[in-house]
Amino acid sequence: MDIFTQARKRLSKFLRVFLKRRRSRIGIYGPPNAGKTTLANRIVRDWTGDALGPVSEVPHETRRARRREDITITSANGNSIAIDIVDTPGVTTKIDYHEFTEYGIEKDEAIKRAREATEGVAEAMHWLREDIDGVIYMLDSTLDPFMQVNIMMVGIIESRNLPVLIVANKIDLPDAAPARIKSAFPQHPVVMISGLEGKNIDELYEKMTNFF
Repeated sequence: MDIFTQARKRLSKFLRVFLKRRRSRIGIYGPPNAGKTTLANRIVRDWTGDALGPVSEVPHETRRARRREDITITSANGNSIAIDIVDTPGVTTKIDYHEFTEYGIEKDEAIKRAREATEGVAEAMHWLREDIDGVIYMLDSTLDPFMQVNIMMVGIIESRNLPVLIVANKIDLPDAAPARIKSAFPQHPVVMISGLEGKNIDELYEKMTNFF
């Protein structure tokens, strides 16, 4: 066996190992209170037994991106994917400290949280530009999906040529209308779930293993 054949075999073996071990970094993006942390916690809990962060009705509870590495998701049909999951702050065009005082938070603390949330959004956008391989874009199916921030964010994700899976969350609520989300973003796959109750989560896992 000549030296070039040996080198090719070594390179082929290295690439097989490298590609097998490579993980996709999946960012969970969306507006505040869409259920991003609830979903991130469910994914992490289902596949590792842990949780990623606290959930609250107060907007912008997640003010810094949180990452959990090396999660292997296996669907019912046997497909699997290794991912790092990144739970990002709720993206919005403006963060006002009054959003916090409405929940009884003192003004000084509210201003501090608003500043942290603004910095967190900037951080999330940096991750999107530099470190994300695919996006789960979370939407509250009880709200109008045509909000400016959603159109803007999906457009930015598309401009990065990143695969984006739209998740219509909160279908357990009586005023949920997930069909509106499908009509808003027909160019992307949409999975309808209840992150809180776990409804259709297996369908989401199957879609993730095939899509990312």
